[in-house]
Amino acid sequence: PERPTSQAKPRKRPRGGARFAGITEEAAEPPRPAPVAPAPAAAVRGARFAGVAEPAGEPAPSRPGPEEARAAGGAVARLHALRAQGRGGEAHVLLAELAGWPAPRLPLLAAELHRAGLEADWATLLWEVATLPPAGLVAAADALAAAGRGADARQLLRQGVARPAPEIADALHLLTGDGRERQARALAGAYLAVRSPEDAAGVARSDPDRLVPLLLDAARGVSEERHWDLVHAFRVAGVLA
Repeated sequence: PERPTSQAKPRKRPRGGARFAGITEEAAEPPRPAPVAPAPAAAVRGARFAGVAEPAGEPAPSRPGPEEARAAGGAVARLHALRAQGRGGEAHVLLAELAGWPAPRLPLLAAELHRAGLEADWATLLWEVATLPPAGLVAAADALAAAGRGADARQLLRQGVARPAPEIADALHLLTGDGRERQARALAGAYLAVRSPEDAAGVARSDPDRLVPLLLDAARGVSEERHWDLVHAFRVAGVLA
């Protein structure tokens, strides 16, 4: 065989010194396909409501950013100044206003209030949040539990279910209708933990086909005794055969 008349030209080194050390020209080696990262498994966030995983279609809660942190710090500073000046009425008005803030800011307010030594105002703020409509109440409890404040979340739900049965029924309808089954179970469980089985029967009466299974399932999470008490109350009320 004939020898090649010319040799392949040596590959040029890229200019630029140490910045491109070890990098060859694009033609020197074909690019390798990037490895495909495995899809992350659906993770349970925080200590939320007995560790139930999020449904695939449920959006992740928004995380508070620097602006929210500054707003929380400023609000607590104003509250501290009002307390120092003995202006308790204005302080309570401010707490009522803070209760209507977006749910992700609530853990920030809790941290700032405890840092400022205003634990009593945190308890008052929880009472104010407990008066929100049930959907807002559950969102606030969700945010607290996701931030690792599970005890505050449970206390908030217990305070929030002290309302008439028709309001609880409406809230459960709203949550289940929106596909938020986990929040519905959390609200139902909190209701069953502090209210009587007869009260729960009043909640189920508005829509037995949907609410009876939900409440019975939540009752099992409270205790086996509460589950059977609820079965008996449902049968007496005629909402369960």
